[in-house]
Amino acid sequence: MMGHPDTFFDALEIRDPAARSADHIRRVKATITAALALPAWRAHLGPVNPAEIDSPAALAQLPVLRKSALPALQKAMRPFGGLMPGQPGHWKRLMMSPGPIFEPEANEIDPWHVARAMYAAGIRAGDIIQNTFSYHLTPGAWCFDGGARQIGCAVIPAGPGNTDAQLDLIEAYQPSVYTGTPDYLKIILEAADDKGRDVSSLRRALVSGAAFPPSLQAWIAARGIDAYQCYATAECGVIAYETSAREGLVLDEDLLVEIVRPGTGIPVEPGEVGEIVVTVLDPAKPLVRLAVGDLSAFLPGPSPCGRTNGRIKGWMGRADQTAKVKGMFVRPEQVATLLASLPQASRARLVITRANEQDQLLLRLESGSGGHTLVEPARSTARSILKLDTAIEIVEPGHLPRDGIVIEDRRGAV
Repeated sequence: MMGHPDTFFDALEIRDPAARSADHIRRVKATITAALALPAWRAHLGPVNPAEIDSPAALAQLPVLRKSALPALQKAMRPFGGLMPGQPGHWKRLMMSPGPIFEPEANEIDPWHVARAMYAAGIRAGDIIQNTFSYHLTPGAWCFDGGARQIGCAVIPAGPGNTDAQLDLIEAYQPSVYTGTPDYLKIILEAADDKGRDVSSLRRALVSGAAFPPSLQAWIAARGIDAYQCYATAECGVIAYETSAREGLVLDEDLLVEIVRPGTGIPVEPGEVGEIVVTVLDPAKPLVRLAVGDLSAFLPGPSPCGRTNGRIKGWMGRADQTAKVKGMFVRPEQVATLLASLPQASRARLVITRANEQDQLLLRLESGSGGHTLVEPARSTARSILKLDTAIEIVEPGHLPRDGIVIEDRRGAV
């Protein structure tokens, strides 16, 4: 029943980019309108007129909501921090991710919009899927289970671990597709080799939840399994997914993605690495400018596979670069505040080193002519904001790397 990956889930994937942008703005307005009906969102967003959010630039003026802030918000107003409509009984499933972050699942077949990623990986109705994501408490397995149901696949709710049972299931049911982390797929395949078990029915995989480096991609491909990856979070569902082009990950149609400078809500220049910020276009479960804490960058142009939505490079590390220095936490948001107070500087990078058994801070600032006049104001401002003594270095514009790193901790370097 295996399908070819070079076909499209629906016409939305190949629509004119201008039509997509117009549709996204319409849905952004509806989502913000729904959010403003909830007290926590009203307090967070402040005075905003949804009708005025008529472009990505207008959306970028709204404050970001950091995923790292959700546990405290939810503890103050249980269970969802006042960010979700209705009572807990309104939802289909009530789950919990590490943090803890309490996650509701909507009453739809595929509320995490995973089917589109599965279809791009060549998964079709009639396929049997061995789903090794955890069905216990967290949303992961249910996300992929819903996507499989949307397409019309049978699902083996295997969960993770118990590799011998996994091999029993594969031999009995002959699943054609694996879903789970890429690392665990390798474990299953190696165990099958060691025990002489037949897992040849597995021909495709959709993996997530862990890095999928080229070396592991090649290892799995050599086993005859066509594996694709998708990038997802429990709050947003699938954000982007791999296609047959194998050039980055195509953005999902049901959300709007920005890449911002870590610690801020300010979009980066095209192609520059920054933090992923997601607005889920769903008034029934509004999520406006959630900073998910991961780094990526946009790729230029459309995907060679024919899909016309934007693309990201994939997961490129964590944006939450919080470090502890001399007993004090230093955060990207503080560096952003510091930079905003120095209008002559265009970019900042805080470097942490260690010498003579002492932590050392160096604030590197990009500035044009006259940058030397920044040294004393920057030192004083850094002391006020960071509560730590900081050395200052002024560099030419364009000198600092565009890699999304705001706080560079070199203390572990040899």
